[in-house]
Amino acid sequence: MSAPNRNALWGRALVDELARAGVDAVVVSPGSRSTPLVTAVAEHDDLRAFSVLDERSAAYFALGRARRTGEVTPLICTSGTAAANYHPAVVEADRGRVPLLLLTADRPPELHDSGANQTVDQEKLYGDAVRWYADLPEPEAEARKLRSLRTTAARAVAEATGTPSGPVHLNCRFRKPLEPTPVEGDVPPDLDPLAAAGRDDDRPFVKTTAGTPQLDRADLRPLVEALSVGRGLIVAGPADPPGVDPEAVTALAHATGFPILADPLSGLRFGGHTRVTTTVGGYDGYLDPRVTDDWPDPEAVLRIGASPTSKRLRTYLSRTDARQFVVDPAGGWREAAFRATDLVVADPSRLAARLAELVAGPDDPGWRERWAEADRVHRDVVGDATGDGDGGYFEGAVLADVADLAPEPSTLVVSNSNPVRDADRYAGPAAANYTVLGNRGASGIDGVVSTGFGAGSATTDGLTLVVGDLAYHHDGNGLLSALRCAVDATVVLVNNDGGGIFHRLPIESFDPPFTESFRTPHGLDFEPTADLYDLDHAAVDDREGFRAAYADAVATDGTEVIEVRTDAEASQRTRERLVEETVAELVE
Repeated sequence: MSAPNRNALWGRALVDELARAGVDAVVVSPGSRSTPLVTAVAEHDDLRAFSVLDERSAAYFALGRARRTGEVTPLICTSGTAAANYHPAVVEADRGRVPLLLLTADRPPELHDSGANQTVDQEKLYGDAVRWYADLPEPEAEARKLRSLRTTAARAVAEATGTPSGPVHLNCRFRKPLEPTPVEGDVPPDLDPLAAAGRDDDRPFVKTTAGTPQLDRADLRPLVEALSVGRGLIVAGPADPPGVDPEAVTALAHATGFPILADPLSGLRFGGHTRVTTTVGGYDGYLDPRVTDDWPDPEAVLRIGASPTSKRLRTYLSRTDARQFVVDPAGGWREAAFRATDLVVADPSRLAARLAELVAGPDDPGWRERWAEADRVHRDVVGDATGDGDGGYFEGAVLADVADLAPEPSTLVVSNSNPVRDADRYAGPAAANYTVLGNRGASGIDGVVSTGFGAGSATTDGLTLVVGDLAYHHDGNGLLSALRCAVDATVVLVNNDGGGIFHRLPIESFDPPFTESFRTPHGLDFEPTADLYDLDHAAVDDREGFRAAYADAVATDGTEVIEVRTDAEASQRTRERLVEETVAELVE
């Protein structure tokens, strides 16, 4: 590997090793200090560069792509506040176990603590939110240092995609010249070819073989005995990338006879397996003590994935006397009610497949039918009530309609606050080929637009992003990626003029400060954002108009924003009324 100077050599070696480790795309933002890295990416034939101008949006774009693929997506930025703008996405990647690799360019050591421009302390900038941190040595055309660099790059990818997956930070110091300007004598002609060019046949410098945590037969036996009961549940929360194997969980559901309570982000709410299993999705609409106090408790609960989106489901599980097994491959604790009785450190897909071969419990069709019937009642009650009412188009119907009309295959990205909760309650299980994603690690509304576009960049599926007005406003800069990164998306913007989710909370009864400090009506007109970023825009305020606009949008090329204008308070009253009607049907 020849290079005009040591910085160019260093950048090329680092980037080359990332490609050898399986990286196929990098998200870059403009800046001077990162020039050796950005230039190396641009020169590499096996890497696709996505240019995102705003570093916060860039980080969420990379996060969305990594969440969709389950593979690491590196980020490159210049020094200073550019790196600080990655921090919100780093927090989400940490809590959501999404593989990211942060390559932050930095100034040489002597410029620190000197008042030098654009120089901040970037060492361990993200604290313990990263899986691993390394401050790389200054570039030098020396064989041992280059071997160390390649080893570090290979290790970084392995750490980011390990158990649990998550963000890794490499701080990269560069002196000038930053451009590939020839420097006489900077790179010796007899430099060790292994260090400079890497191993033969495009092999990584260090290949990491990661084991999968699983139980041996002795440890499986008590778990098998505990699950060999008539009344049990498989509770699937939001999945870690790259997701759980539906076939393995389906096999376990068949072996045990247990219903699957599938979060919309679990990877189990949608798919062909729903035809052959009791897959439940409406629980957030009926798991009320008035209903469940007359039900027998489950005897065992197997929980996979993160904590469920539904508060009603979490509360129901905390009320039961069941033995609850939390399965986590990293041994993490993700059960905030502290009612779980067992932590099982194992890969959930492999564990489910193994248990399916061994469990031979008594089948209880009545238990399974109880859940199936409750879900049917819920669907019947909401089915005729999710259209236009006295308060206009009900927000819950937006998610139901997207789930009904999205083309197959589709990637659906739902924002936090009301959209993910409405997806949980109203987008029922179906055999559709959908991948549903959301940022439930830290559950913020920042970066949602960029997350959606990043996910769309990784697939040829149709892409629909459902986002609230505050989240849309918060990541308005992310809209530029539709054009710059050639993403074809349908953006469903639910505009209820402020923080509609706060109508769910007791603070609604205290005004002031409710309206100005929580509800925060903004009165913004979002149509000009489409003009600014060269997107199509349609505004609707009724169900018929939305269904027609959505069908048109997904059938045409280009990104379109469908702004759905709703009444937040009326929608919340509808949610409450539908729960009451469902409960009444189930207790009569």
